[in-house]
Amino acid sequence: MSMAGNLRKVTHLSGVGGLRKVARLARRRPRVDLSHPARSPLGSSVVNCVTYRDGVRVPGGSDLVDAVERVRKKGDGFVWLGLHEPTDQEFAGIAELFDLHPLAVEDAIEAHQRPKLERYGETLFAVFKTVCYVEHEELTATSEVVNTGEIMVFVGEDFVITVRHGMHGSLGPLREGLEADPQQLAKGPAAVLHAIADHVVDDYLLVTDSVQADIDQVEMDVFAENGARADPGRIYQLKRELLELKRAVVPLGRPVEDLATRPIRVVDPEIQAYFRDVLDHVMRAKEQIASFDELLNSILQAHLAQVTVAQNEDMRKITAWAAVIAVPTMVCGVYGMNFDYMPELHWSFGYPLVIGVMAVACLVLYRGFRRSGWL
Repeated sequence: MSMAGNLRKVTHLSGVGGLRKVARLARRRPRVDLSHPARSPLGSSVVNCVTYRDGVRVPGGSDLVDAVERVRKKGDGFVWLGLHEPTDQEFAGIAELFDLHPLAVEDAIEAHQRPKLERYGETLFAVFKTVCYVEHEELTATSEVVNTGEIMVFVGEDFVITVRHGMHGSLGPLREGLEADPQQLAKGPAAVLHAIADHVVDDYLLVTDSVQADIDQVEMDVFAENGARADPGRIYQLKRELLELKRAVVPLGRPVEDLATRPIRVVDPEIQAYFRDVLDHVMRAKEQIASFDELLNSILQAHLAQVTVAQNEDMRKITAWAAVIAVPTMVCGVYGMNFDYMPELHWSFGYPLVIGVMAVACLVLYRGFRRSGWL
């Protein structure tokens, strides 16, 4: 029987006795280091499992059951378990070990959630949308500009579980940064939650700066000399990608505000002060996105106006040339009729005279249209 199967037998884990029962069941199988995903008994989705005490990483094995048992037996420290796109089977044992609510577990596995903050008993469940800027040599009507993913965080008094979806947003550098600041990490799981929120929101600001460069380039192209010929598909594509960014940033304002202002048991009041800084960055990102949306609307309207003006100019030119050509067409049409008695028909200078009259009339019309700006 696998370790995950043993974990699914556990129904009550709040006491040390329940943990010892899990440990006895788990010892029927050899211990495996969870830091090696390919050999993890809980599935290949496990990225890392580390115990921290007083802000310092506890050396030794990364077995999940032993780590939880030690932390809860001693009553200090916490366990940080990192997962990447786990399946139902891989997450079942972990959910029972930490007594996670089924609704939160379902959201963590299925993904595609809005940013939110929910409390299930003594456990806090947060959803963050991660974003990254997709580099491209030239913006086209089909260019991908913003790529999104998700990070779900379960926070308890003695554990943090991070579930990541997507190919970007790795938390490895974040973990190293926290380990380099033991004083901050000693504040417990809430410090990890703050670091993740701050990391995600900082990425928002980086992406908005990159998107602004694309918008500036489109704006320059639209207001260039041949701006009417610019591809409007690029503007629509930017608006579509901006909408994806908006879906990640805007809903996060309320959850971060709750973390910064509302009393939450697993969030120390000292950590809430840090969340206020994160909230300020979220508001800044929201304002930038709103201004980008308005600017793209203005650029699109300006481009449509340029197209309309260009079409009007083309129609005026066509109309002016049609008027010039209408004069000789009319004269030729008259003299093309089969009548015996027509002015100057049998005069030897009649033909040159008619040609001269047509040329003069066309020249007068041409100069008049040029003077009025039609040609």
